[in-house]
Parts: sequence; structure tokens; C-alpha cells
Amino acid sequence: MKPFFDLSVEEMKSYGYKIVDLIVSHYEHIESKKPVSTASRKEMDTIFLQEAPEKGMPADKVLDFVMENVMPNSNISSHPKAFSFVPGPSNFISTMADSLATGFNIFSGGWIVSPAAAELEIVTLNWLLKMFNFPVAQGGGIFTSGGSMANLTALVTARRIKCGDDFSDAIIYLSDQAHSSNIKAIRVLGFKKEQIRIIPTDIEFKFSINKLKNEIAKDRLKGKKPFCIIASAGTTNTGTVDPLDVLADICEKENLWFHIDGAYGGAAILSKKGSKILQGIERADSLTVDPHKWFFQPYEIGCLLVKDASWLSNTFSEKPAYLRDIEGNESEINFYDYGIQLTRRFRALKFYMSIKTYGLETFKEAISYNIDLAEKTEDTLRKSKNWEIVSPATLAIINFRYNPLDLNLSEETLDKLNQEISARVVASKEALLVTTILQNQIVIRMCLINPKTTINHIKETLEQCNKFAIEILEEWKK
Repeated sequence: MKPFFDLSVEEMKSYGYKIVDLIVSHYEHIESKKPVSTASRKEMDTIFLQEAPEKGMPADKVLDFVMENVMPNSNISSHPKAFSFVPGPSNFISTMADSLATGFNIFSGGWIVSPAAAELEIVTLNWLLKMFNFPVAQGGGIFTSGGSMANLTALVTARRIKCGDDFSDAIIYLSDQAHSSNIKAIRVLGFKKEQIRIIPTDIEFKFSINKLKNEIAKDRLKGKKPFCIIASAGTTNTGTVDPLDVLADICEKENLWFHIDGAYGGAAILSKKGSKILQGIERADSLTVDPHKWFFQPYEIGCLLVKDASWLSNTFSEKPAYLRDIEGNESEINFYDYGIQLTRRFRALKFYMSIKTYGLETFKEAISYNIDLAEKTEDTLRKSKNWEIVSPATLAIINFRYNPLDLNLSEETLDKLNQEISARVVASKEALLVTTILQNQIVIRMCLINPKTTINHIKETLEQCNKFAIEILEEWKK
């Protein structure tokens, strides 16, 4: 009887080599491709919508179909002109490491199943603990699918430690610039809207400390139980870092859990400029970092670090009968006891192999380059009479809008103009450049964490924006 899913050695090699060649070609020719892909649901249904086939077809034909229809209909987040959201500049070593982890199908949940996988997660987490000056002997953490799951894991832990089983009067505080995943996590945990305090930010988009203190005081007077502050170390909108030391002081005084969402900006700790901005990050009880952002890893790998590893194990550990034979000693960590997932992919391998291959020095240089590039972009914009900086370069993010000095355009017109500039750039597919809203203004946002992006890429895109702006204004005159 022929095995159900087996291919011959020759067939596997041929197929595998073809995929490697396709990936290498993608890396080699990425700049010649368009970073943007747009398609309607109807267009996608036309290509893909069909019943599951009863009979199979040659593997090469399926692969060819995917390369012709799936990859071209996906944005290239690692393209040097992908400026929007948080780009995903990956690296080849990590890509191949993911292939190894998947190819060997390593289960990274329990020690006895894959001790090397668990050990590499311990080792790489220790590297991160040291980067952020967390205690290595007592501290710990876990790799997750991304920042959303890391934030959720942190808040589950904070709630158990600070609230126990009754969180009906518990209050949590975060700023209006905090990432949406925190609100989602709070909702998933069953907190009511009335238990969430969204604190306005100041003119620099940082936590308003006075307003925060006022809210905490009012809640205590009402008999409520403040239990957690969520700070941002690199907001998605502006790259802003909240006043971490001041917030840590408040948490210590008020006996609150201090969670820092550093999913975006945490990696900047490796640069001299970034480490100064992130002063106080080591005072967090829990810290989210996303290696698949500014540590240049492929999706998915997020991370939660905590000051005391027992906080995680005491929160998530369950002892079902079917796992009784795989319990090790205390030093042999079962990472399914540290988070929500039981079945876990081997995320640590790509982080381990890339850092071992390139060295931390390469990561430090790349991150420093990105921060400097955003500052050069700010200098370029300030030298033009057409552009206004709304939020200056901070941890490689900058926000600006088209607002020429020689035109007295209304706020409503400026909003429409900048929205349309962005829309036309995206429609051209030459760059991914979208807007956000700051201080009730529609602004264009650039996130510059791709080491392949140069100042010339940015200048080309700004020239394109200027061209579209002139076209739009001329059209509106008619």
C-alpha cells in the first residue's frame, strides 16, 4: 500500500529546492516589485473560491498557482517603500530557521517532548531579560504569536496577582495612544467598560500624569480598586515613549501592576539614542516586546517578559492526568505552564539562529540606522515649504502633512488633501503610505524600521506626494 502523504526523496528535493529558489529570488528582486497589492473580495473569490477537490493534482502545479495568484495579491511588508503600519523587515536566516522548525514539526510546549526547544527558549529569553535589565535568575517569559497575545498574557497574570478571583471593582489605566490590542485583551478578560480609564495624552502624545493621578484618586474615593497601569514604549501612531520612571513611581506608591507595551519600540534598547528614551523600562512588572517587528524576525514571534517567572507558572499551570508523565524538575520548564497555548510552534529557533549568525552588533547597527534615517527624513521635510511636521521623528516614526506656506488652506481642506495624497500613492502601488489622526488632523505617517530603506526611497516618495498634491489642487480649482 502506498503511504498516504509521502513523496519520493527525489520529489521532495525537487519541490523543496524550487521553493528555496523562489524565496531567494524574492529577497534578491524585492526592490523591483511593487509593495502594494489591492483586490476586492469579488476578485479574490473569482480566483480562489471552489470546493475542496476530491482528487489531487501535481504539487508543482499547485505551487505555480500559488506563486501566480497568492504572492502577487499580498502586500510586501519587507519592501523598502512599505512605510505604513509597522513594516515586517525579515531576514533570510530566520526564514530558513522557521522552515527547519516547521519541517521537523517540533512541539515546543513541554520539556520532555523537545528539551532543546525549551532550552533555546530559556536561552533567548535570558538574552532579552539582560537587554532590558530584568533579573535573569528570578525573571522569565514566554514567546507568543505576537504583541496581542503577549499583552493578554500579561493582563491575565496582573489580574490574578492583584485581584485574585474577584475583579468586579478593579480599574485599569491606559492612555489614548495605547495599542488597540490592550483594549481587546481587557475586553477578552471580561472587564466592563466602566472599569477602563483611558487617560488623555499631552501635546507630545504622552500619558498625562496629572490626569492619571486624578483618576486614581477619584477611583479610590469611590471604593474602587485600581490595579494596573499600561504604559507604551513606542506607540504605534508616533513612536512616543511614556514617562516610564514617573509611571513606575506611581505604581510603587499605589501598589499597582506596571505593564509596559514595548511591542513596537522595545528593540530600540539596543541603540544609544533608544536606550536613553526608554529609561525606566527595567522597572516594569511585565514587558511586551515583538521580535517580528524591530528585531527583524518573520511573523509570528512576540514575547512577554516578567520580573518573576513564578507569576506566569502560578497563573497558567494546570495538571491534567494526560500530562502527568512529562513533568520535569523545576529547572526543566514546560512552557505550556507559562501561557495560554498548550501546543506551541518552535518560535525561539529563528531568534536564536539569527542572533548567533549576525551577532547583536548587526542588530544594534540596523536599529540605530533606522532611528537616524527618521531624523534625516525630518530634516528633509523641515527644509521644504510644503510640509509640516505634526509629530517629530521618534523611534523611527514620523508624522507630517502637506501644508504649503504660500497657501492658506482650511483644516477641512488639508484633511481632504492629505487623505487624497495618501490614496493616490497607494493606488500607484509604488509605496505603502497611509494616514493616521493626530490632534484631530489627518496626517501622513512613516514607520522606518526597514534597514533596506534609504533616504532616496523616502525622497522619491515625497516627490510623488508633491506631484499628486499639485494635481489634486489643480483638479479642485476646476
